[in-house]
Amino acid sequence: CKTLYDETKRAWQAYPVDNAIDRSDWLFAYPAMVVLVVDQIYFSKAAEGAFKALGENPNAIKEFYEFVVNQINNMVSMVRGKLTSLQRTLMGAILTIDVHGREVVKDLISKEVTAATDFGWNKQLRYYWYADEDNVFIQQTNTEFLYAYEYLGNGMRLVITPLTDIIYMTLTGAVHLKFGGAPAGPAGTGKTETTKDLAKALAINCVVFNCSDGLDYKIMGRFFSGLVQSGAWSCFDEFNRIDIEVLSVIAQQILTDRKSV
Repeated sequence: CKTLYDETKRAWQAYPVDNAIDRSDWLFAYPAMVVLVVDQIYFSKAAEGAFKALGENPNAIKEFYEFVVNQINNMVSMVRGKLTSLQRTLMGAILTIDVHGREVVKDLISKEVTAATDFGWNKQLRYYWYADEDNVFIQQTNTEFLYAYEYLGNGMRLVITPLTDIIYMTLTGAVHLKFGGAPAGPAGTGKTETTKDLAKALAINCVVFNCSDGLDYKIMGRFFSGLVQSGAWSCFDEFNRIDIEVLSVIAQQILTDRKSV
């Protein structure tokens, strides 16, 4: 975690602000996770800079949209070139996130959002570097999280849709209030994957566990013990399969964990 923090700070300080469209050297100079988080810090910073500039320049947000499009086009041209498999994985992840950013800015323009306090911007998962804390914080609506720096490797990210944003808002709101979340829907629609992707966005380890009717309260007790000690999230698939007698004890265990937070 300390190493990832140091790398993130270095990448943030070395970000090519003067030529942010062509970032080819910077993109491959740091670990993939670090590049993704710093990219999103500067996206949030530039977007809010566009809001502040609206007083003097009514086209500030439209100009920011053109900048985001040009940045994406430059990365697309890089993908068409010769890259290693690790570099290609990084480019896939950063393009997924930046294309969502492009759609967010397009939505801001169509809905005539003019302030950083507007819900159209506030509902997004936004990354900031707090100079006084010297650290990365993530905000969404009225919630705030410290970036956890759990090393999760160089992996792909889910495509972010309006439904993903709603689930993100629900889960971040729940965690902020020290609750858990229970996404509901048909099998294979991405409930677990979306939860895992939110954990990845916050750099938190997420352990997926498939429940069965053979589960007892002792196993769950050990599981909860590990979670509270490591600070990890857990996704309990097929939670309804657990016997009702065991569920009542598990409910008491969860209540005890919540009280201790």
